[in-house]
Amino acid sequence: MGHKILLDCDPGADDALALYFALAHPELDLLAVTTTYGRVPLAQATRNALLLCALAGRAELPVCSGVPTPLRKVMGLHDPQSHGSDGLGDLPEQMTPVHGADERSAARCIVELARAHPGQLSLVCAGPLGNVAQALRLEPRLPELLGRLVVAGGSISAPGEVSPVAELNFWLDPHAADQVLTAGFPLVMLGLDVSQAAPLPLAWTEAWATGRSHPALAALAHAVRVQATARASYESGEPACPSGGLLALLWLLQPRLFQTTAGRMRAVTEGLAEGQSIMDRREELAYAQPGWESELPRIEAALSFEAQTGLELVRRTLASDWLS
Repeated sequence: MGHKILLDCDPGADDALALYFALAHPELDLLAVTTTYGRVPLAQATRNALLLCALAGRAELPVCSGVPTPLRKVMGLHDPQSHGSDGLGDLPEQMTPVHGADERSAARCIVELARAHPGQLSLVCAGPLGNVAQALRLEPRLPELLGRLVVAGGSISAPGEVSPVAELNFWLDPHAADQVLTAGFPLVMLGLDVSQAAPLPLAWTEAWATGRSHPALAALAHAVRVQATARASYESGEPACPSGGLLALLWLLQPRLFQTTAGRMRAVTEGLAEGQSIMDRREELAYAQPGWESELPRIEAALSFEAQTGLELVRRTLASDWLS
C-alpha cells in the first residue's frame, strides 16, 4: 500500500527534485502540493509548482497557495544569483500552466486532506513551516489527524548555512518552526546533519535529461545546473544540489537508512542564533531556563544516513520510465 502524501514546498531546484521523485516513485501517492514563500516569493513558488506539474503531465494535481510572509520576522531576501530570478535558474522557455492554483489556501488543503485520511496522510515539508502553523490554528486536532509530519529543516550538530547555527527553512520563519516543533505532531526532522552529507550530483540530472528528451527533465536539469554550479563556487567538491526534500521522502520509503535520536526540540526565534534548532539531550534535568518543561513533546531527528543506498534509489527512480 502506497504512502498518501502532501508536499509543502517553495520550489527551487531542490524542491523540484523532491516533487518529481514523489511523482515518479510508485509507492508515493501525491495528493496535492502546497506552496510557501522561501527561496522565492509566494506567487513565484506557486507558479513554479504549477509549471513543474504541467511539464510532467500532471496539470490536474491540486496546487494550493499558502502564506506569503513569516509569522513575525522580516522576510529574508531572494538570491537570484544562486537560483535565478524565478528560483529555477531562469528557465529559457516557460510554458503557461494549463490550470491555475486551487482555490483553497494551503492551510485549508492540509486540514481537509488530514480529515479525509485520518492517520494515513504524511505531510512532507520542504520549506518554511508557516503553512503548517496556519493549518494548526484552523484545526487544533491536526497533530492527531496526521499520520506523520516529515520536516526537511533544522540541524542537530551540523553547522548552519545562513549563520553558524541556522538552517535556511527554520531561519526564514523561526516562530513557525518553534510552534510546529512543540505542537505534538508525530514529527521526524531531517536537517543539515543528513542533507549536507548527501547532495545529489549534477551529473545525474544531466544524464536523465540527455537519456530522454522530455521538457520536465530538461527544466529540472537546467534548474539543478544553475543551483549546483553556484553551490560549487563556495563549497568544495563536485557540483551537486541539496537534497533535503528528497531525504524526507526517502525516510517514508526506507526509514531504516537513517540513524535517529529523539528528544524535546525548540527553535530560537530571535537574536544571533535566530533559526537555530536545539534538542534537549539531558531530559532528566529540571532546567532553570523556562521553555524546557517536561510536558514538551519529543520529536525524532535524523543524525546520519546511508547516503549511497538512498541516493541510488533516487537515481533509479528518476531514471525510470515515469513520464508519459
